[in-house]
Amino acid sequence: MTDPGDAPAGNATRSHARGLPRQRHTSGSAPSGSATSGYAPSRTGSRARPKVGAGRRARPVGRGRRILRTAAISLSVLVLATAGVGWWFYEHLNGNLHSVPLTDGSGDSAGKEKADAFGRTPINLLVVGSDGRTNASDCKLGGGCSQTGVQSGSNADVEMVMHISADRSNATVMSIPRDTVTTVPACKDTETGVSTNGYTGMVNSALQYGPACQVATVHRLTGIPIDHFVKLDFSGVVKMSDAVGGVSACVDKDVYDTYSHLKLAQGTHTLKGVAALEFVRSRHGFGDGSDLGRTYSQHIFLSSMIRKFKSAGTLTDPTAVYRLADAATKALTVDTGLGSIRKLIGLAADVDKVPANRITFTTMQTAPDPGDSNRLVPAATAQSLFATIANDQSLTNASGKKTAAASATAKAPASASAVPAAQIAVTVENGTTVTGRASAVATALLDKGFSSGTTTGNAAGTTSTTTLTYGSGHKAEAQTAAKALGLPSSHLKQSDATGTGLTLVIGTDWTSGTAYPAAPADTKTATADAHAETADQSKTCAKVSPYKTVSLDGVAMNPTQAYRAATGTKDSAP
Repeated sequence: MTDPGDAPAGNATRSHARGLPRQRHTSGSAPSGSATSGYAPSRTGSRARPKVGAGRRARPVGRGRRILRTAAISLSVLVLATAGVGWWFYEHLNGNLHSVPLTDGSGDSAGKEKADAFGRTPINLLVVGSDGRTNASDCKLGGGCSQTGVQSGSNADVEMVMHISADRSNATVMSIPRDTVTTVPACKDTETGVSTNGYTGMVNSALQYGPACQVATVHRLTGIPIDHFVKLDFSGVVKMSDAVGGVSACVDKDVYDTYSHLKLAQGTHTLKGVAALEFVRSRHGFGDGSDLGRTYSQHIFLSSMIRKFKSAGTLTDPTAVYRLADAATKALTVDTGLGSIRKLIGLAADVDKVPANRITFTTMQTAPDPGDSNRLVPAATAQSLFATIANDQSLTNASGKKTAAASATAKAPASASAVPAAQIAVTVENGTTVTGRASAVATALLDKGFSSGTTTGNAAGTTSTTTLTYGSGHKAEAQTAAKALGLPSSHLKQSDATGTGLTLVIGTDWTSGTAYPAAPADTKTATADAHAETADQSKTCAKVSPYKTVSLDGVAMNPTQAYRAATGTKDSAP
């Protein structure tokens, strides 16, 4: 295989771009009036001694200097003290964090993000709410420890994949119901030593084998790359809701979930502490009493929290910021990629860039498990939602409204013909601005068994669309090459010239990887049969279940009936 440079399109004669002039960095120089200038010491012996018998009291010359000197010392002490507090605060928060590796102990990887045309990559964060009773505080909040005592393992009560787009213009938060049945890979918790050889079971059970196992399980289920994870326990929800001064949430009817103990009158309430935990844990109070209804109410709660974060004043009050930062870092377990305050601040800044009306909350589409009516499996339409997130597609447009169907008209890759790959040589040309694209794709073809006559070169100029042109009589060969590369048949074109072989010109629609990017998912289909709403919808109320999902004094009833019957039970919030 020959490779005449494989430079960006139109740059065949230049091996590299000319560099920009080096600039001097001046940002680190001390500003005028900084501590480096200091204060000049006073000179001794410079004051004239008053004459004896002058008849008037000597004026204390230099008093102004002493005042300035005292002020300077006080200011210096204040600056040093403030800096010390700042450093202590930073180190204190870092010390609060508990971090573990993203993939250690799991047999699977977490996937890898695809960069966009500008080299930017999206972020996919797995948010996990643990139901673990691993300490006395969580036992008190979660219950269930009266017979077992403090437990060592935990399941994922809440699982959400949070996708932040590469350009930071939009975000999608997808809930995965805990009752979903899937394949858990072989895993070992590196901290506890608990392991599994893999099994088919509820998705939330993977957390028993460590956060990395939960990451691998979600990646295997959805195909979505996972960059980071954040785990929060019962007490963490309480601390976080208290730190922000409570979260506003609305219920459309009176509700009493006798299991989570949530009891609220119809209307809007400010949920703090235990009340917040009861709300996000309630599965019998909302919807049909299943985990699906719980994910909807959690979206309402989180949307409200996001609006509060973005509201004026919430993050400008130093006391509030301290409470929030201290509570958050004590409550979180994160992967090592987020294991510092600086990195968490960077993530928070990325989230803050996304307007509330472009943050979409949705729930993975499900269907009843054929083998167990109390369990769920992903519905066929869920694959479109997974692809939308994996392909970095927004579920809202610039106005915050749901997008119409994305362009997905490209046909499937051409069917492979009977022509063996070893008999096919392809000329691969780089029509992008990315150096080495032709070489990368040609090498992939050779690895797939294509002829060693495959060569590389540079296209005449930059082209936006990848095309595979074939001469008369070479259509079957072109189909084989297209199949190997995942190139849709709509990108194949017959040449007018006779006797020509195959020429693949790589366009700017394929700037990375050795397989042509999958066609964009249909974003309208992505949320078909799925609950979806944006974070700016402040008037949305949680729908209280009309079914007999709770029991009071041994009598089955709906949550509204239970509220009216439980006159002796205090409401969770005023």
